[in-house]
Amino acid sequence: MEEEKKSLNFIEQIIEDDLANGLKRDQIRFRFPPEPNGYLHVGHTKAICINFGLGEKYNAPVNLRFDDTNPEKEEQEFVDSIMKDVEWLGFKWDKVLYASDYFQQLYDWAVQLIKEGKAYVDEQPSEVITEQRKNPTEPGVESPYRNRPVEESLDLFERMKNGEFEEGTMSLRAKIDMTSPNMNMRDPVMYRILKRPHHRTGTAWKIYPMYDWAHGESDYIEQISHSLCSLEFENHRPLYDWYLDQVYDETKVRNKQREFARMNVSYMITSKRKLQRLIAENVVNGWDDPRMPTISGMRRKGFTPTSIRNFIEKVGVAKRENLIEIQLLEFCVREDLNKIAKRVMTVVDPIKLVIENYPEGKEEWLETENNPEQEDAGTREIPFSRELYIEREDFKEEANNKFFRLKLGGEVRLKSAYIIKGERVEKDENGEITTIYATYDEKSKSGSGTEESLRKVKGTIHWVSAKHAIPVEVRNYDRLFTVEQPDAEKDIDFLNFINPESVTTVQGFAEPSLKDVVVGEPLQFQRIGYFTKDQDSTDTNFVFNRTVTLKDSYKPE
Repeated sequence: MEEEKKSLNFIEQIIEDDLANGLKRDQIRFRFPPEPNGYLHVGHTKAICINFGLGEKYNAPVNLRFDDTNPEKEEQEFVDSIMKDVEWLGFKWDKVLYASDYFQQLYDWAVQLIKEGKAYVDEQPSEVITEQRKNPTEPGVESPYRNRPVEESLDLFERMKNGEFEEGTMSLRAKIDMTSPNMNMRDPVMYRILKRPHHRTGTAWKIYPMYDWAHGESDYIEQISHSLCSLEFENHRPLYDWYLDQVYDETKVRNKQREFARMNVSYMITSKRKLQRLIAENVVNGWDDPRMPTISGMRRKGFTPTSIRNFIEKVGVAKRENLIEIQLLEFCVREDLNKIAKRVMTVVDPIKLVIENYPEGKEEWLETENNPEQEDAGTREIPFSRELYIEREDFKEEANNKFFRLKLGGEVRLKSAYIIKGERVEKDENGEITTIYATYDEKSKSGSGTEESLRKVKGTIHWVSAKHAIPVEVRNYDRLFTVEQPDAEKDIDFLNFINPESVTTVQGFAEPSLKDVVVGEPLQFQRIGYFTKDQDSTDTNFVFNRTVTLKDSYKPE
């Protein structure tokens, strides 16, 4: 039976139509164009996966281009982090390029527009320019400088470039249509004076192009066939095309802008300004805090590239914006980690367990599987001794028949070890249990093949040998916000919805193999959740971040 062919999304259909109408396959080219003014976040993963995914589908080059037109907010740190994130997601770019590579060409084209009477130097403050634009239902007011002589604008524009004027005193505007219902077409600013050093060009430029002018023309210079961006730029498309009309050569590929819906995920915000505020007000500890929706934060939390790409695949490419449930993202993470994460034993709320009939001083190494989901994952040995740590919640002095863990007079299997029976407890002066005493069935060792080892008991619990255990710091991360859309209410500060328990830290004990775990390695703490080793770890302090809990009732549609 022939495999059902996957239907095309609307962007793929556009490309197929273009190929049918004369675009050559070797003319297809894409780009991912981040602004280096912050770290990439979960919303960017969609744009990354769409652009690079199309590059893979059509065997077409994809440029990584930094739209670095605002030196006030851009830093090399952000450039480096963006490159790391794209690589981590598993994508390869054709070229690393920058809008700043084209500053001279953009300037030359701007001079051409002035000569053609399509741009002019305006000496009004930005506040006045904004007020003169009015609103979509009311015609704008033309600047008194709109029809100044071409030679005058040419002279002023060059002097702007040379740094003769102060910031805010002049700008270069395109002369388009002050009555257009599209506000972007009402004589948009093309250049502003900014006497700030640029992270690549230094102090060479005193004026910088606006995003709309630089972005589309950079696409044209690079001969990008399909400029894909989020839906918020849909009403910028007429301006994108107008700018392109001014420089287009019919012998070249004419780039086209097309928009897809942004990805909004519940319990997350993606405004860079708000993310920067979280950092500035010490709500989180930097861009890569595991509670942040940044790619670096998700990576540090233990999310995998595969899980994020699978998530984007399930979300799909849409034309309308909607809110994606964070549970779907967590489902994809859990689904991938279940396949690849090594199972280890860690006790996060320890209580001492002493096996009274196990010989003092004896220790043995027991075999346990690394991951039952992987046939070739192999096994490892873990130490066993007379004194163990188990989870406090895995024991009750008295319990009904529905409690399948350890209780006085009851039996339970220690994972990959022996069957034990609860005998008695020791308490402190406050009545709190400090030690549990048990006995073990010597012949019940897991995998030994004895009749006793095959005996069925209803509960199995994890444990750690006290003698061999390493202390670990366990950071249990939860959602940063308490509501699905923390920035939906314009009259309420989004910081009011911060979850006060977005991270809780406990001290536990782990099997000694965790000493050798590398930062970022995926782990399943058996019966607890998925974790990864954090970069804060040292040779004597082992820190683990919770990625997601072990189970969730969520099922994707």
